[in-house]
Amino acid sequence: MAAQTTPSNTNASAMTYNSLILDVQQYLERNDSAVTNQIPEFIMLAEFEIAQQIKTLGQLQVAESTMTATNPVIPKPARWRKTVSMNLTASGQIQPVFLRKYEYLRQYSPSSTATGTPLYFADYNYDNWIVSPTPDQNYSFEVLYYERLAPLSNDNQTNWLTQNAPNAMLFGTLLQAILFVKNDQRQIFEQKYQEAMQVLKQEDQLRLADRQAIAIES
Repeated sequence: MAAQTTPSNTNASAMTYNSLILDVQQYLERNDSAVTNQIPEFIMLAEFEIAQQIKTLGQLQVAESTMTATNPVIPKPARWRKTVSMNLTASGQIQPVFLRKYEYLRQYSPSSTATGTPLYFADYNYDNWIVSPTPDQNYSFEVLYYERLAPLSNDNQTNWLTQNAPNAMLFGTLLQAILFVKNDQRQIFEQKYQEAMQVLKQEDQLRLADRQAIAIES
């Protein structure tokens, strides 16, 4: 088993894309191009793995836009993952647009030419929503959603994960790397990664419980 090396960055404010690459090299004790050229891909895979397991506050975003009259299809924001809620403004009043299944919308308003103030929305496909009834005028709207974090790269040195969960990023990247280099430290990295992810998942559960409590009290 290779000797353990202390990572060069151990706190959330210190990790960057470049420092993560160096830390991975130190842990693996590999500087050959066959491995170092693959590290950006290991980082990308780790980001996707973490994103599939958690929905952090850092991924929660609010977008504002305008529904177009006579068009029931609305483009989703870039890197959209999951919608939390939507509301629109009609006659100066904010009102909710309720999430329903696509089939429900089609049954509620079979013809897209029937217009009115949208009451419901659904996923039309991965890149678009659909509302029903079709907007009878332009409506400003606001949507709360989870997004995929901006991926790390030379041009984007930090994101929410490097700032708030550097241990998850480090050990998640190492787990991806050892599958490639056939390193014998998988059990160690797996344990460290699972410990970091458990903390993030507990934070997710607490936020969800807080959100439900607020909804009940509101």
